[in-house]
Amino acid sequence: MERSLVLVKPDAMQRGLAGEIISRLERKGLKIAAMKMLHMDKDLAQRHYAIHKGKTFFDDLVNFITSSPVIAIIFQGEAAVEIVRQTMGETDPAKAHPGTIRGDLGLDIGHNLIHGSDSPENASAEIALFFSAEEIFDYPDRD
Repeated sequence: MERSLVLVKPDAMQRGLAGEIISRLERKGLKIAAMKMLHMDKDLAQRHYAIHKGKTFFDDLVNFITSSPVIAIIFQGEAAVEIVRQTMGETDPAKAHPGTIRGDLGLDIGHNLIHGSDSPENASAEIALFFSAEEIFDYPDRD
């Protein structure tokens, strides 16, 4: 079973869209394996966005993601990474298709509501930043 990390970002929290975002992913057949709300500190934000370190927008990313609480979620299911990415839509909401989270709800590229892992390998690394093994649950699906 594949897993993906999803972050419901500060703009989604501020706009009251967390439930809508989580519901859309659950309706795609993904199951929540772990979830918590947290206020990311600068250190965690810099580790999470380490791939962008040195880029002109790095400080803006860190400042934005630490501006309000986020919800960190592990979604689990067959092809979870790809399903999350398709459901999120393009990074730039102006280019995202209608029916996607960003296409329907996103405002601009800097406020695009949601983060999802871009590969199973990165999902494993990202999940380890936010969750311990004891915080991740495996439970049967409802019949």
